[in-house]
Amino acid sequence: MPLQLLSKVTEAGQVELSLSETGLPELKKDEVLVRIEAAPINPSDLGLLLGPSDVKTARSVAGGVTIDIPESARTGVKMRLGQALPVGNEGAGVVVKAGASPAAQAMLGKVVGVIGGATYSEYVAFHVGQCVVYPAGVTPREGASWFVNPLTALSFLETMRAEGHTALIHTAAASNLGQMLAKVCLQDGVGLVNIVRKEDQVKILKDLGCRYVLNSSSDSFTSELTDALVATGATIAFDALGGGDLQQKILQCMEAAANLTAKEYSRYGSSVHKQLYIYGGLDLRPTVLNRNFGLAWGVGGYLLTPFLAKAGPAVTQRLKDRVAAEMKTNFASSYTREVSLAEALDLEVLKEYAARATGQKTLVNPSKGRPVAKL
Repeated sequence: MPLQLLSKVTEAGQVELSLSETGLPELKKDEVLVRIEAAPINPSDLGLLLGPSDVKTARSVAGGVTIDIPESARTGVKMRLGQALPVGNEGAGVVVKAGASPAAQAMLGKVVGVIGGATYSEYVAFHVGQCVVYPAGVTPREGASWFVNPLTALSFLETMRAEGHTALIHTAAASNLGQMLAKVCLQDGVGLVNIVRKEDQVKILKDLGCRYVLNSSSDSFTSELTDALVATGATIAFDALGGGDLQQKILQCMEAAANLTAKEYSRYGSSVHKQLYIYGGLDLRPTVLNRNFGLAWGVGGYLLTPFLAKAGPAVTQRLKDRVAAEMKTNFASSYTREVSLAEALDLEVLKEYAARATGQKTLVNPSKGRPVAKL
């Protein structure tokens, strides 16, 4: 029987990870059955997979892994109690069976990228609208990370333009997403200021051709950031950290850059609107904002799915088409480890992908070592 990876929060205040057998679904006319061969572990997947559990307490038990949730974090997952939820936002595989509609039949035998919330499973049924068909020559491994990071990167540019900005800032910029954004900005001629935390990460982006790559741990960081903002005119930032005081420094430097080019003094600060969006939580400390950057500013949360819902089907399809066409170039992903479903529950592997380290990305292959199902 095909397997899938499930995550459950228990009454005892624990996350239980397990593999469960599942049958093959009956397809509706507009659905296809995909044998999943590659599914990345993204930070957004870890939110469901591990929840707020303390990975240091992870231990192997019969049938899977158990991880304790700190007492202070249990309230936030009360709605999940007792539910064994499938995991995996995105992935890629081969369509092995199709419904009766022409759109579904046209995908039969094709390599497709999929989005749907259960990709850490061997076989999953998807509506054709949840799939993107790749050009010949793209493998499931190459097409696995097609949705979360590529579409988020493109959505940053769409948001930048829609809100009247002309250049942008990105933090944790050496990440898989950050490298995609850098490549797209270079191709599209968009000014980009990349902020990282280590010198080896500076080199990663410089090697891609990025001009402005700043190390936030440098003593001269704020002056270098101000100079980069004057040069690029960037007035919108997308932040993957969420906590600490980097957000404050970004807004402060935006204000300083605006004042350096201002035509006249204003007692209320610059009239240039400065926008910062927080889309990640790599830093769990509180967000610190000392409001010394005028009054024309905004800080908000950012998530891809609400953006796509607001943008509408035409824009979403345009972005998907670009991702499919550039899967081997701008949106190529690399992985440090490929694991089966069973290997994803190995404690050493689990602690590695739970660390969310820049430059380390794990790929789950649910079909690895598994026999092909009889359809």
